[in-house]
Amino acid sequence: MRFEVDGETVFAATGSGSHDTDAPWVVFVHGAGFDHSIWVMPTRYFARHGLNVLALDLPGHGRSMGAPLQSIVEMADWLGRVLDSLGVRETAVVGHSMGSLVAYQFAATQPMRCRSLALLGTSAPMPVTDLLLDAARDGDHAAIDMANTWSHSRRGKLGANENPGVWMMGVGERLLEAASVEAFYWDLAACDGFDASRLDTVSCSALVITGEADQMTPAHAGLEVAETLDQARIVGLAGCGHSMLSEQPNAVLDALIELLCEPHAA
Repeated sequence: MRFEVDGETVFAATGSGSHDTDAPWVVFVHGAGFDHSIWVMPTRYFARHGLNVLALDLPGHGRSMGAPLQSIVEMADWLGRVLDSLGVRETAVVGHSMGSLVAYQFAATQPMRCRSLALLGTSAPMPVTDLLLDAARDGDHAAIDMANTWSHSRRGKLGANENPGVWMMGVGERLLEAASVEAFYWDLAACDGFDASRLDTVSCSALVITGEADQMTPAHAGLEVAETLDQARIVGLAGCGHSMLSEQPNAVLDALIELLCEPHAA
């Protein structure tokens, strides 16, 4: 679906579902250099199980227009305006990598609007090496190579996908190549500049999913984030890298189902 925020066209995938004003909402936020397409499996599942689904393209990403936002604070504020434009009062928010920081910031600064929170491949702070930042700023393909390689586990690099027919390394590379140089750089810079030290405690129900072989946001960093949340459940994925949505999509979906569907069913 397409709608307008701040005078710019925004695209969000709905999982091919329609929106019911009485149903709960869930918003998915992608990571640096990516777009809504990383959420194909969860959006379809939750749309078919009665939730209103939005998998957003952040400004300047995928099919959304406008200049890329340059900080996590700006992205979280923009998310609030997205909800305003659609008349959504409350939602669950699911974010991966950079998207997890957006979700975290949103939950901490707009707590009355965040029903539950899922942070996938998270770390706060989320430092980015100067080598990667400099290459991204210069539009050097080495930035894509570094991010894509570091995002996959050893098994993931070999292509051992539990869902056949998808080349994980190839998909990751093509998605990052589709992003503009400006968007990829500002995403990484926003992650590097994120400061969670002054945020209020998040008290809504929360889920933190870590990959035990994650080189981008190590599992111990995700556990440290979980300790700052009042109601966090932790799911660790054995042998999984940062690209958990492609390496272990079924395990990720199972964890999200427990967070998003059980309260709804009750």
